[in-house]
Amino acid sequence: MIPITKAVFPVAGLGTRFLPATKAMPKELLPIIDKPIIQYAVEEAIAAGITELVFVTGRTKRAIEDHFDTNPELGELIAKGNDDLAAAIHGIIPDHVNCIFVRQPRALGLGHAVLCAAPVIGRNPFAVLLADDVVKGTPSPTAELIAAYARTGCTQLSVMEVDPSDVSKYGIIRPGDTPGSVAGLVEKPQLEDAPSRLGSIGRYVLEPEILDILANTPPGAGGEIQLADAINLRAQQGHVNAVYLSGARYDCGSKFGYLEAIVDFALDHAEYGPAFGALIAQRARSKAA
Repeated sequence: MIPITKAVFPVAGLGTRFLPATKAMPKELLPIIDKPIIQYAVEEAIAAGITELVFVTGRTKRAIEDHFDTNPELGELIAKGNDDLAAAIHGIIPDHVNCIFVRQPRALGLGHAVLCAAPVIGRNPFAVLLADDVVKGTPSPTAELIAAYARTGCTQLSVMEVDPSDVSKYGIIRPGDTPGSVAGLVEKPQLEDAPSRLGSIGRYVLEPEILDILANTPPGAGGEIQLADAINLRAQQGHVNAVYLSGARYDCGSKFGYLEAIVDFALDHAEYGPAFGALIAQRARSKAA
């Protein structure tokens, strides 16, 4: 079986929910303490064995390419004795990992963004990671999906149970007849029409056949080419499984989810965690007084 070494990061979205912060800065570079959102997904992919990172960008996303590029100013940091800081910057992308940047000329949906990466993917299975979904915990969802693909050779979705009020925000799976199998995927159904409460989150391992389906998929919801429609067809063909998310997931595409991630990561921070926890408790007492 072909090993999975390629991962696609669709990062061409405009990030309108975070305006005006994202007027000139990609939302994927919004920091959680001292690390941008997208770097968490990139580190997850690399730890899972990915060696080719394919970023599908848009016109306003040049800063993402700059973030993952080499930095000539590293020499100045080393000369000034800032070896630890220089190592942190230099170690963002290991030497054995390649970054490839592909343009999505028009915002035609997640499915179209994935299809833009087809010339790089070729006829290989590949992972897709949505930077908005930051996941904390081990094993990571990407590692779990890759392991599941190695066992089955099928498309794999990372899923979690979602609150009834949030069902219409997700692609919801229709469970199959056997444990872990997926019979279908419905994009953002109303609660009364949802086949389950299991939502597909932003981690996938896809067979190359998905690209063939996307190439012939007409625009769906919102006039966009939906990845969920292609996965739904593959599921009807009996080639999709689901893996339950085992870590903590933060929806950093929403302001509250982003704030939640900042708080939880800060509380777990080796240097700042205790002081930050004390500050939160102090503020809570002041509010209650």
